[in-house]
Amino acid sequence: MLETMVTELLGKYIWLVQKFITAGDRGLTLEELRTAWERKFRTEYPRRTFNNHREAVAEVFGIEIECDRSSNRYFVRNSGEVSDRDAGISWLIDTFTVNNLLTLSKERLSGRVSVEDIPSGKKHLAPLMTAMQENNIVEILYRRYGSPEPELRRVHPYGIKESSQRWYLVGWTEERASCRVYALDRIGGLTVLPETFVMPHGFDIDELFSTSFGSYLSDRPAVRVIFKAYGTEASYIKDLPLHHTQTVMKEEEKSTTFSIFVSPNHSLVLEFLRHGANLEVIAPDDLRDEMRAEISGLDKLYHK
Repeated sequence: MLETMVTELLGKYIWLVQKFITAGDRGLTLEELRTAWERKFRTEYPRRTFNNHREAVAEVFGIEIECDRSSNRYFVRNSGEVSDRDAGISWLIDTFTVNNLLTLSKERLSGRVSVEDIPSGKKHLAPLMTAMQENNIVEILYRRYGSPEPELRRVHPYGIKESSQRWYLVGWTEERASCRVYALDRIGGLTVLPETFVMPHGFDIDELFSTSFGSYLSDRPAVRVIFKAYGTEASYIKDLPLHHTQTVMKEEEKSTTFSIFVSPNHSLVLEFLRHGANLEVIAPDDLRDEMRAEISGLDKLYHK
């Protein structure tokens, strides 16, 4: 029940931000906003409720809804830049907006919109964000792959991360005395505890994963990985880089050589294999050996 209420409230905050982004610098009067609100949510929108939402939007998203006293119009300064200012906020706003549009258009556009059924665990997203605001410890019932029974964990929620259309919780786990990553869709139950924790000074989730591939924190040191892509696959990888550190080293008529700076893991090997014979790992040698071993295993599997 609480999770549903938090999710609905978060959806309203995002709707409010989206309305002001759409309105641009001209903004909206309270009456215009009330009309849009009542049309959307079928309830009245008192000034007091709006002011509470303004404060919440400022606290949660860092977006100030200001008022021009000369015209009594509310606006977000430089609204066109808000979505670009913070990638996480932009992604969250866009995701909620698209989901709302798809829900509203489900019947009208039946048979014309196809969306993947992704196990996102999004029901845990809202309570986790609430816990992160107050630095509350959370207790999760987590089922690891290959584990017959779920395990109870006490986690300090440092942050949340989206990777490959899946949400993850990143936090210090008391039982393991280390920072761990949990897929939200593998969490069977989540409780926000009244106990709090001290957030590490200067923690930045993007910096934590800066040399990781995917959603895994690797113990291996980051290295320069060089690979060559052939034919149209090279163009595809240029348009959709495999990692944010990707650079083009050399372009030839039939191939392009790339480099990335990452901590190699099995997910990286699988990503390279996904491109089949159109991608070759050049360096380092140990990663090239891992690729060879994986390919050899596949060859044996298909030649039984």
